Amino acid sequence: MKFFFLTLAALASSSVNAAGAIGAAVARDDFQVTTNDGVRLCVRELRPPAGIERGEPLILLHGARVPGIASFDLAVPDGSLAADLAVHTGRPVYVMDARGYGCSQRPPELDQPAGANRPVVHAHDVARDIAAAVAAVRQRSNGTKVALLGWATGGMWAAYYTAQHPEQVAHLVTLNALYGGADRHAQLGPGSPVSDPAHPDRLNPTIGAYARNDANSLVPGWDKSIPIPDKVAWRDPALVAAYQKAALDSDPQSGTQDPPAFRAPLGAIEDSFYQASGRRLFDASSITANVLVIRCEQDFWSRPEDAQAFAHDAVRAASLRVVTLRGATHYVHLDRPQHGREQLLQEVVSFLTN
Repeated sequence: MKFFFLTLAALASSSVNAAGAIGAAVARDDFQVTTNDGVRLCVRELRPPAGIERGEPLILLHGARVPGIASFDLAVPDGSLAADLAVHTGRPVYVMDARGYGCSQRPPELDQPAGANRPVVHAHDVARDIAAAVAAVRQRSNGTKVALLGWATGGMWAAYYTAQHPEQVAHLVTLNALYGGADRHAQLGPGSPVSDPAHPDRLNPTIGAYARNDANSLVPGWDKSIPIPDKVAWRDPALVAAYQKAALDSDPQSGTQDPPAFRAPLGAIEDSFYQASGRRLFDASSITANVLVIRCEQDFWSRPEDAQAFAHDAVRAASLRVVTLRGATHYVHLDRPQHGREQLLQEVVSFLTN
């Protein structure tokens, strides 16, 4: 097994020009799949320009709050990681919404008051969703395996599925994902604001099935992690506005709130609470794919210990590369190219094409 750590400094811009990819001839097709427990899911396919297609298909997995299209396929410059990856890898790229997110079917608990139920949509549920997407993508591509890339909680979901179904995944990329590498976390875990005062190692039982998020709630954590005062120099305001709008548009009920707010299931927060507490939801030793673990230096979600623990456990991975993007934030794929996005693209493209 090949295994090494790499810390990235600034990379030359010759190999990937992310800003130009938005205008490339990428064909899009939206379709639906159904899970083995009867849940309808939305998937978007992005196909590279004719004549360059090669390699197994790649599925992108969003995080705990904002669904797939808002995360990976915004119609603004540098707003579509999916399109850029399709162009620069030559692979068909698929953006899926897990149950409860975007245009995928929502659990009935999301139509009830949030406090009426405990958190819904956990990793074992999303693993079924990934399985349905994988089956459909393999059928479309006549392939035997897929590649998965997950951001934040999506990285945990992707790795969870890969550990369960190692024969289905050839390449796995986790971006800013938790793994249970430490028992302390600034936002989650024992003693955090969401822990149970009576049982600090458990999630507070008052946490409901879902949360409503308005547009303004998507920015403060991003702002805080940007290491310079001038946020506009770090990220494009037009991209931020598109991100906020797409997140709100993903929920047909968002307009019923004042201010408008979209629903996001909180099962991912419960799972993340336990990962932040040092507990593993899965064992990376079951993974046999080629693995790329990426963590951003300014990330507020994952910790260095998560990448280290994953690398320690992933003893059967065909290859393993652990990368730290210096100065980059949790939202690296939505930041300006010179602030980590270009480095991210270079790493992922190289990993998938070499």
